[in-house]
Amino acid sequence: MMWPTEEWSVAARDSGAWRPAPFQQFSLKLHGWCNLACDYCYVYEMADQSWRDRPRKMDPATVERAAFRIAEHVVTHGVEYVNVVFHGGEPLLAGREAVAHAARSVRAALPSGTQLSFRLQTNGTLLTGEVLDVLLAEGIAVGVSLDGGARAHDRHRRHAGGRGSHAEVTAGLRRLRAEPYRELFSHLYCVVDVANDPVEVYESLLEFEPPVVDFLLPDGTWSAPPPLRAAGADATPYADWLIAVFERWYGAPRQETGVRFFESIIQLVLGGQSRVDSVGLAPNVLVVVETDGTIEQVDTLKSGYEGAAGTGTNVFDHPFDRALEHPGMAARQAGAAALCDTCVSCPVARVCGGGYYAHRYREDTGYLNPSVYCPDLFKLITHIHQRVRADLRSRAS
Repeated sequence: MMWPTEEWSVAARDSGAWRPAPFQQFSLKLHGWCNLACDYCYVYEMADQSWRDRPRKMDPATVERAAFRIAEHVVTHGVEYVNVVFHGGEPLLAGREAVAHAARSVRAALPSGTQLSFRLQTNGTLLTGEVLDVLLAEGIAVGVSLDGGARAHDRHRRHAGGRGSHAEVTAGLRRLRAEPYRELFSHLYCVVDVANDPVEVYESLLEFEPPVVDFLLPDGTWSAPPPLRAAGADATPYADWLIAVFERWYGAPRQETGVRFFESIIQLVLGGQSRVDSVGLAPNVLVVVETDGTIEQVDTLKSGYEGAAGTGTNVFDHPFDRALEHPGMAARQAGAAALCDTCVSCPVARVCGGGYYAHRYREDTGYLNPSVYCPDLFKLITHIHQRVRADLRSRAS
């Protein structure tokens, strides 16, 4: 039987193992299509192809209904802080007026006193001065996807005809880094490709002086493993790659940027909380609204199977609380209660948290498995733990 089941989520709630945590981050898919054809994209290249049957662009009425539902959820649960992410596809394909309308709709709907932040996740190719003027006026932070230098980036992040996008992305980044837009620059997102030199990639990202870098493991599952991550293999290519970056980052004479993945592991090792949902046991409080108003779980679940991200709800007919009751939401909020036996008995379970939820899928058992990256995560976490512990001992002596 595919896990998680409704019976499991009911039992988890009744026993107190899962207490629903209200959503605080809302991802609005302003445009469901993209102007790039990245070969690792979980939306277009993996199991769930529902994008084909949805509107390309979120209608203004859908945006306004989503804003109403966000406000409804805030009032129902007394949520004090809300983060709204404009996503896609490529959200800037919706046009700068649509982005401004979405921000204004959410801002107008929320009760006074609610702390609100906006972020737009983009491939960077459409960051013109006119677009940046709108983002600045609306206070929308910007995260850009960049996989390294031209050779590394263009290996995967290309246009449909095969032309690389690095030159366009870096031109957009140069505009973003210039005044008065610099304050909007929030993140660089980099998908790990072990074929690229790790330190070279990291240093190429540093050229743009990003406030934060997020390294992302390629999406994959036990049924469709990521590159070089054969099921059951002991090799740790992703840990080896990330350890090289960690050593370059951690050993620098001054902090050149934040790396949330590494920082979260360090915080967890020291008894704190994670800032990312790929490690740790904190409840996930993200929900997604698709272009047609469908309410979904985290959209990387589309890497697993058709309909994996669905909740059976939409903003026109249902409050977000209905989606919050979905077994998949429960599994992403229940912490240790949602881990398989292998993970429960693992010495790094509290830090690893089973790894990213989408990476646990196996066709016959669903999500009650370790991450497909289990050996890599164990090696990386152990290395960081030992490195930080040795550093603390040397400072104390």
